[in-house]
Amino acid sequence: MKPMNSGLDVLVTALAPAVWGSTYLVTTEFLPPDHPITMAATRALPAGLLLLLFVRKLPGRDWLGKVMVVGGLNFSVFFCCLFIAAYRLPGGVAATLGATQALFVIALARGLMGTPVRLLSVIAALAGVFGVALLVLGPDAALDPIGVAAGIGGSAAMGAGTVLTRKWQPPVSPLTFTAWQLTAGGLLLVPVAMVFEPSLPALEPHYLGGIAYLSLIGGAATYFLWFRGIARIEPAAVSMLPMMSPMTAVILGWVVLGQTLSPVQWLGAAIVLASVWAGQHVGRALSGSKQPGHEPSGRASFTKCNSAAAVVPDTGSSPQRQYEASK
Repeated sequence: MKPMNSGLDVLVTALAPAVWGSTYLVTTEFLPPDHPITMAATRALPAGLLLLLFVRKLPGRDWLGKVMVVGGLNFSVFFCCLFIAAYRLPGGVAATLGATQALFVIALARGLMGTPVRLLSVIAALAGVFGVALLVLGPDAALDPIGVAAGIGGSAAMGAGTVLTRKWQPPVSPLTFTAWQLTAGGLLLVPVAMVFEPSLPALEPHYLGGIAYLSLIGGAATYFLWFRGIARIEPAAVSMLPMMSPMTAVILGWVVLGQTLSPVQWLGAAIVLASVWAGQHVGRALSGSKQPGHEPSGRASFTKCNSAAAVVPDTGSSPQRQYEASK
């Protein structure tokens, strides 16, 4: 498959974290209160099952374990932590903690993949977190300890899931891999929700609308774009895109709830955008430094991500035949 223009790939992938920034507003205004695990399950499982009906492909036994791991990190743990933080913290505070994902990606890529830690990546990530803090943290921010722990834990889980999703890519389409992960993450959450949370109250229309939005748009559609981007874009660049989520959260608070932005917050927004640009610069510099050559065999290089062929070597056969041959 011929890769698209890298700038367009970045823009399309950035839509996912931009939409995720609406989660905090939707959680507080359109979802039943105090049901974080149930909301996490209802966000993941219906979207996963719908995508499975569309792709009509299940993982083979050799991929089940890996799918459960990445699905558990990217959806079970991350979604639970996300909703706990959204219920317990102001949306801006929760989004700020989510911005630390970039640091976890850098550290975990080094530990799991042996990727060198580059100074510009660290500086860009730290600058982004600082910019987000200026953007959304105020003197009245309520730092509930459980909410803070959930926010940081969610960032760590999503960071690990991002790295492992890049490391483990089956020879199937990003849409199929997304369907597997969403379904696995939702299935893992169902028994936990049944044991630890009370039954849902009567679902009013705005509850149903909020659940549908988070499942179909904030789940199926955006995660397809996200995993598609992971397969195409330099990981250092991908790690910076979640910075767009807190910006969306603040903008929605400004437009929908009538909140205003101070000069310090506008400065924070500028710093966030600059850090995202710096992350993209690192990615383009790394890709440009690669000399042409044959595709790596076995596990694809973590820093080579021009297209799906960077993960699945081109054997001249279709992904379906490659997948069947690998079982």
